[in-house]
Amino acid sequence: MIRLFSLLSGLFFALCVPASAQEGARILAIGDSLMAWHEAAGQSIADVVAERLGEPVANRSVSGAKIIHALPITGALGMRIDSQFQPKGWDWVIMTGGGNDLVFGCGCGACERRMERMIDANGTRGKIPELIARIRATGARVVYIGYLRSPGVGSMIDACLPMGNTLEARIAAMAERDAGVTFLSLATLTPNGDRSMHGVDMIHPSVKASRVIGMQVAQIIQKADKTR
Repeated sequence: MIRLFSLLSGLFFALCVPASAQEGARILAIGDSLMAWHEAAGQSIADVVAERLGEPVANRSVSGAKIIHALPITGALGMRIDSQFQPKGWDWVIMTGGGNDLVFGCGCGACERRMERMIDANGTRGKIPELIARIRATGARVVYIGYLRSPGVGSMIDACLPMGNTLEARIAAMAERDAGVTFLSLATLTPNGDRSMHGVDMIHPSVKASRVIGMQVAQIIQKADKTR
């Protein structure tokens, strides 16, 4: 029931964001709940990036979205992350994705096949490299954000940690081959035993975490823009 509510509310919010909030944006945010969390309160990662840079950021992310999503209608509405990206002359795309595929797609268990479909061991094949290649072909640069950890505290998705580490290692390898792609790891962001970086569910980011992550993303963009 919670997952259904999150899915429906995420789709509703994504479809109802005023166009005026995205006018003139050169930065696009796509992905899952890591990116979408706190959007209704104006405190999502994308909101923090916009505040820090002093410019609009179009946020098309949807809570519950996956890299691989078989249902065509909801997929086209944003539950499949690649559908959130449409070429529009973006300079930057900030993105998250892959965690829900492991949690809901294979229960963090026998995930090798799904992992290979998302990204292979070399980081060269799969849905994620295909989406990155599509984005990069437009000239946009990419910041791919990893996921939070909960060291010393525990979370209901801790069983996913080994597969999550593998996923992020492959994404990082992919990013190493392209100067226009930056992988931002959050693996060491949370101090041991610190609950302040998570919401009450110990899965989603707190407002504090969204702010810290957003500031890091903004710094990456600022640095790259200055040297371009």
